[in-house]
Amino acid sequence: MAQIDDRAPGRGYAHYVLAVLFVVYVLNFIDRQILSILAKDVKRDLGLDDADIGFLFGTAFGVFYSLFGIPLGRLADNWHRIRLITVGLALWSAMTAFSGLARNGLQLTMARIGVGVGEATASPCAYSLISDYYPKHQRATALAIYSSGIFIGGGMSLFIGGAIVDRWNQAFPGGYLGLVGWQAAFMAVGVPGLLLAALVSTLREPKRGAADGLATETPKEPFREFLAELIAIIPPLTLIGAGRRGVRPLLVNLAVLAGALLFIAALIVATGDGPQWIAIGLGAYAVFSWASSLRTRDPATFRLIWGTPAFLYTAIGYGLISFVSYSVAAFGALYAETVLGQPKTLVGFYLGGGAAAGGFLGIVLGGRIADWAKQRRAWGRVPVILSGTLLPLPFLVYAFTTSNIVGFYIANFMMSGLASAALGPAGATTQDLVLPRMRGTATATFFIATALIGLGLGPYFTGYVSKVSGGNLQLGLLSLLVVAPISVTLLLLAWRTVPKAEASVVDRARSAGEPI
Repeated sequence: MAQIDDRAPGRGYAHYVLAVLFVVYVLNFIDRQILSILAKDVKRDLGLDDADIGFLFGTAFGVFYSLFGIPLGRLADNWHRIRLITVGLALWSAMTAFSGLARNGLQLTMARIGVGVGEATASPCAYSLISDYYPKHQRATALAIYSSGIFIGGGMSLFIGGAIVDRWNQAFPGGYLGLVGWQAAFMAVGVPGLLLAALVSTLREPKRGAADGLATETPKEPFREFLAELIAIIPPLTLIGAGRRGVRPLLVNLAVLAGALLFIAALIVATGDGPQWIAIGLGAYAVFSWASSLRTRDPATFRLIWGTPAFLYTAIGYGLISFVSYSVAAFGALYAETVLGQPKTLVGFYLGGGAAAGGFLGIVLGGRIADWAKQRRAWGRVPVILSGTLLPLPFLVYAFTTSNIVGFYIANFMMSGLASAALGPAGATTQDLVLPRMRGTATATFFIATALIGLGLGPYFTGYVSKVSGGNLQLGLLSLLVVAPISVTLLLLAWRTVPKAEASVVDRARSAGEPI
């Protein structure tokens, strides 16, 4: 079991921890995104359509990932982060393997929910650990290296999944042990995570906040706040949490719940997709309930996150970048197979390899450029985030209008590289806008935008447009352009507001009652 290490971390050990966390994040995204390369086979065997794939890839995973990320982020702030990420890794790996046993859409949905809950432990713990192992001037680069696991893992998921499916189906045309290729692929990528969890459990827990000269003691009763967060965010426990704060908060909460139910009903009538809008509507209500509770229970954390426009501009602005990125990740392989007629193995190799290489280069270079710019201007990281919205757009249009196979793969490589440059700077910006003890909660809040907005809405939006247009996946992917102006506006506002917000973190926390 990990113990708190009061020693100053050496550079070599810090790099070792970063390397292990990077591998964890690679596996995280292999398990998360392997559904993309398996989508054609899953649709056929389970009788699903593009909107269903968007729901499974995004919403079923993303809503539970974002909701459980809140209490788990709080637990990361208050408990041993190494222990928490070890448990989470074991859980999501087991649920990925369980996906290979699914015989219908409901079973696969339940497995995807389990993967989302387990993976919700990863980034709050990792962001907080990395921020304690690396000083502020190296933080965006370190977080960018860790975050490159998104693209390495996402790319590897296509390559590994495509290879396993083709070879399994060639070797066992009728299946083996009741498993066809896509089911074997789920199991093959899930089981190794159980072994990796044993390695993660041996890492040392650093002294929280020491890298910033704000050493923070771990609370003696960390699970009390974790349970409080569960009550604050998981319906219908949210009503209990609101009632504890008084009659007026309960009435406000009930009014918001009623509004959410009307919103859900209207969208179900409009689209016919009940699970999608039940998940999104209740997810949005749950986030409101949690933020309202946080305002009472921890006013300083509320002030520095929800009460800081710069934090919200950055998180939502980046969330809309992920809206596009996750949609392309969900449907790029299916598009190559069904529209361009590419075989699964080639799609896995070229699309997956391009996404991995482009994403890795983009996120590492983006982090380095952002750190360099940050040393010269207080707002230096924000233009790098903004570039992740604007620069990929022409490549998106080209990729999904060309019939040139080579051009399609090159355009996807460029999209991956340019969009990925935004993540490290966005994550580092939100970390710098809070105190060390709030980093896990800040990370979980940041990932509400990427999960609830990006994952929960992006892939479904693309799949739904494809479905209602008669299976026109090209139109579904090109429709992603509609969110770019919103992202640009929010990030321009962040450019203006981040410097002042960062400079006033301690003063604003103190004014909200923080004893510093």
